[in-house]
Amino acid sequence: MKSQQKYEQKFSLEFFPPRTEKGSEKLKTVVEELGTLNPEYMSVTYGAGGTTQERTLETVRYIQQNTNFDAAPHLTCIGASEESVTELLDTYEAMGIKRIVALRGDLPSGMMDPGEFKYASDLIRFIKDTRGDTFKLEVAAYPETHPQARNCEVGIKWFKHKVDQGADSAITQYFFNVDSYLYFIDNCERHNIDIPIVPGIMPITNYENLIRFSEGCGAEVPRWLKCRLESFEDDLASLQDFGKEVVMDLSQRLLDAGAPGVHFYSMNSTEPTLEIVKSLSFK
Repeated sequence: MKSQQKYEQKFSLEFFPPRTEKGSEKLKTVVEELGTLNPEYMSVTYGAGGTTQERTLETVRYIQQNTNFDAAPHLTCIGASEESVTELLDTYEAMGIKRIVALRGDLPSGMMDPGEFKYASDLIRFIKDTRGDTFKLEVAAYPETHPQARNCEVGIKWFKHKVDQGADSAITQYFFNVDSYLYFIDNCERHNIDIPIVPGIMPITNYENLIRFSEGCGAEVPRWLKCRLESFEDDLASLQDFGKEVVMDLSQRLLDAGAPGVHFYSMNSTEPTLEIVKSLSFK
């Protein structure tokens, strides 16, 4: 973990573009309330194949123009062309965007052609070649191994390739086992990977949603945690109180171990992220 301990500990937030006017109004309130915590930046997700492009742009524009925080749009490259990516980069540069989360993205159902960018590394290289250091590039990391990687060694080689193409820092897939992050960082150090790797943190608010998200992205929910969450049955308040304690403990243990911050998947809600972040001690 020595490579991570040299970075100042900060935290950041992630939102998704709302689908309705009511959702947009709620998000504005959430952004304002979580903004009181002074995050380093606020990222905004981007649907598979660019399916939320306009709504992502609207959300990014709102954060960039109406808050004191940097907006960091996600940019997925599956199904994209150099022309479409160039157009988006032009738009973001004109808006004053300084950070982009560069991802491969999932192939939408029915889409057979991945487009001109097959991997996130291709997108990273294209942005660096055409924009230089205009944008700081965040990439995804998978402490429990990329779900499509044959094994951990293959997964770390894919990650190193993204770093070698110009990634500036990384955000991990969420996880609930501190050791998985520590082992991943040790493995990165063995492969001479030296960028900030910030743990992604998922607040626990709903059992069914957590299990569905985790199955879809390959994140492991430990058996002890799953059993405890199941035991609450319909007592949502108790489940959320317990989930909050789990995530507080997880986040603080990561910070104490030397992680360079935390990145919260807010799910467009103020709580429990607000209370969790307030409870943490940053070095």
